Amino acid sequence: MIERLRAAGFDVLTRNHAEAILAHDFPGELATLVAQLTGFRISISELVGGGGGESGQTQRLRNALHDAQWRKHQFSVQTIVDGTPRDSISHEVDHVRFAPGGTLALEIEWNNKDPFFDRDLENFQRLHALSAISVGIIVTRGATMQQAFLPRVTGWMKAQGLGAEEDLERLNITERTRAQRDAVARQVARGVPFAEAFAKTFVASKFGQATTHWAKLEDRVARGVGNPCPLLLIGLPDAILTDATPAEHVPPDLFGDSG
Repeated sequence: MIERLRAAGFDVLTRNHAEAILAHDFPGELATLVAQLTGFRISISELVGGGGGESGQTQRLRNALHDAQWRKHQFSVQTIVDGTPRDSISHEVDHVRFAPGGTLALEIEWNNKDPFFDRDLENFQRLHALSAISVGIIVTRGATMQQAFLPRVTGWMKAQGLGAEEDLERLNITERTRAQRDAVARQVARGVPFAEAFAKTFVASKFGQATTHWAKLEDRVARGVGNPCPLLLIGLPDAILTDATPAEHVPPDLFGDSG
């Protein structure tokens, strides 16, 4: 089943026998997850209009997982010594699937700061050590998607005929900082076409190297973060990006906070 993801261009990495565990104990849950991911699409218009943050595109995936019983859960751990409660710790996971074969924990890191990977992996490590989960799963932006953002956003901007600041108002893209406006203006003054200057500023400010994407996740796993918890790591490919426009979409702040 995981091979379907690889064949579709997804980055896939497993650790500590996760693939065997999922195939043997969670075939139905894995099939549901693979179906949701391979059918998932992100429109460039939604991506740009949403400011790169978690808006409609990621919420659709979250809602689909929720409907398939992958729901937010807070694990509560309490230490009791001679009948007296001591430490109490909670671990919240956005998507947890309780199944007959055990428990799966999944986090979607679309566009956070990259230390969130440490939080997720260490969380999975602690929960696995307590036998609270069987496998930890992280879904993030894949390597091909990270590389495709600049050309795809630039192409979309050009297709919209955006050649100057005033053209942004047609798409309700108005909320930007002075620094971001100045960065675009400086490039235009050097002869860079407006669409290219805007796309470069947008991608650099929203999908930079210090955000959550495949290379940052690989780096942490290579250093052993999360061990010995069985892990399934998935990177979304550029193939799921589409130029199709959602039927209903009101673009929010283009340069809003990542999340």
